[in-house]
Amino acid sequence: MKISNTPNNTSNITGFILLGFPCSREGQILLFVLFSGVYLLTLMGNGSIICAVCWDQRLHTPMYILLANFSFLEICYVTSTVPNMLANFLSDNKVISFSGCFLQFYFFFSLGSTECFFLAIMAFDRYLAICQPLHYPTLMTGRLCSNLVVSCWVLGFLWFPVPIIIISQMSFCGSRIIDHFLCDPGPLLALTCTRTPVMEVFWAIISSLLLFIPFLCIMSSYALVLRAVLRVPSAAGRRKAFSTCGSHLAVVSLFYGSVMVMYLSPTSEHEAGMQKLVTLFYSVGTPLINPLIYSLRNKDMKLALQKFLGI
Repeated sequence: MKISNTPNNTSNITGFILLGFPCSREGQILLFVLFSGVYLLTLMGNGSIICAVCWDQRLHTPMYILLANFSFLEICYVTSTVPNMLANFLSDNKVISFSGCFLQFYFFFSLGSTECFFLAIMAFDRYLAICQPLHYPTLMTGRLCSNLVVSCWVLGFLWFPVPIIIISQMSFCGSRIIDHFLCDPGPLLALTCTRTPVMEVFWAIISSLLLFIPFLCIMSSYALVLRAVLRVPSAAGRRKAFSTCGSHLAVVSLFYGSVMVMYLSPTSEHEAGMQKLVTLFYSVGTPLINPLIYSLRNKDMKLALQKFLGI
């Protein structure tokens, strides 16, 4: 990575400056307390799901194994941004080192990619359970489930390293101020000394593929599920089938809804505040909400959590 020595550069800065949420010192302390609470609740909620699945033998099925892995992913996802955000609330200079910035960049987008793949295979699991109920135990074996989980993690972490390495080797000019609470490609590319339209197009293509390929798989799975459910003669049977998919559909709607808003929104400076809020929702808000969705809508999970917590 090269840093150009221009008059706008600040000589005592050893990295980028993450503006985060500018406000008074008292406001920064209030935000620190608020996000500390959100972070702890997120760790507790997702950690409880992991422990409940490990604790209760009845939950040792592909559906709940995928859910436990998804909860672990959510813990990693929120940890890639929130601790640094909390440190910045108490910091005066809000500097993040170059290596720290690009490591956060890599882990945040890799974990986000992994989440897209996990949502797709969880939809595929629900498709097999509802559309192929008699063959489900022989189709969704423990081995296949393990292979799908490993594939999600590997694909997620192999999706973005090439463009991130390319961006890290570019020359950066100016104040090095990033008007965000994390290292995001838009602000980073805006700080390069020369415009790189090829890189911007390349980033847009791989981001689009990442978003839309899993999304199309999810929609295809649920289209087949809907067709199968509508053929069920009893209303009780239809309700039971929809209830098994409701939690996952809610999580997909929250995650993809906010990501699509972020992806389709303009990247102009006057939209920086909205971009921060939308990114905050899908990177911090959804990991907090997801355990509530899965535990409140799932009877087996509620019983397992009550047993684990001794309620």
